[in-house]
Amino acid sequence: MIGSRNPTAGGRDNARGFAGELALRGMTITSGMAAGIDSVAHEAALDAGGLTIAVTGTGLDVVYPASGRALAQRICEHGALVSELPPGTPARRAHFPSRNRIISGLSLGVLVIEAGLRSGTLITARLAAGQGRDVFALPGSIHNPLAKGCHRLIREGAKLVESVDEILQELAPLAGQLAGQLQGELAAPNTPSLELGAADPQFELDSEYRRLWSCLGYDPTPVDSIIEQSGLTARAVSAMLLMLELRGMVEAHPGGAFSRITRGQQ
Repeated sequence: MIGSRNPTAGGRDNARGFAGELALRGMTITSGMAAGIDSVAHEAALDAGGLTIAVTGTGLDVVYPASGRALAQRICEHGALVSELPPGTPARRAHFPSRNRIISGLSLGVLVIEAGLRSGTLITARLAAGQGRDVFALPGSIHNPLAKGCHRLIREGAKLVESVDEILQELAPLAGQLAGQLQGELAAPNTPSLELGAADPQFELDSEYRRLWSCLGYDPTPVDSIIEQSGLTARAVSAMLLMLELRGMVEAHPGGAFSRITRGQQ
């Protein structure tokens, strides 16, 4: 869930309502711990007794903004703080676009609450669309400058939503599939083989996984090429790559590329 750092009162209320309800219904809320919509979303998820993930644009020992220290502590206790930057790295403008791709990449879908036309939020939403994620946007008043970014996303193909149920209708099938697969993964004994099929009979029997696997080599392959070569949908490729990455069978590379992992790497 993402949006303006300086939202309206209505935007804050919407972020709190959507994040809290989604958390109550089993969804983990992922955002960037920035001031505004991000922080409200994290807090609402925690207040609802749910889980939340914050992807930071700093090292994990540097809290930005500094006013978010108490929130960061709560997230550590009831979720996760995530960063690709080494400890001690301060906040720099160049770090945040890179952080945004992780936020969208970790998510099944991205909900934009409020955003101006020049907001960095729109970058995250477009990254999400490029990663095969669903993008949702809340409509607003035509007189609200922070609704104009959402309206642009809707014109570009984002799904207009007015309720949590509309989001869950879109995400529930994929969320249920992934939950079942993850439960099976956690219950299964560790099998270190990296040969597809030998690692798990599920992959041996699943023709779509085999098609995907045949498109992967030991050099990074862009996800767009994997989608084109496999003939699978972007959503299916995204879900399957996540499962293979969780098993330690594929590795993600910068720029949205993936490769098989050699035996020596595991």
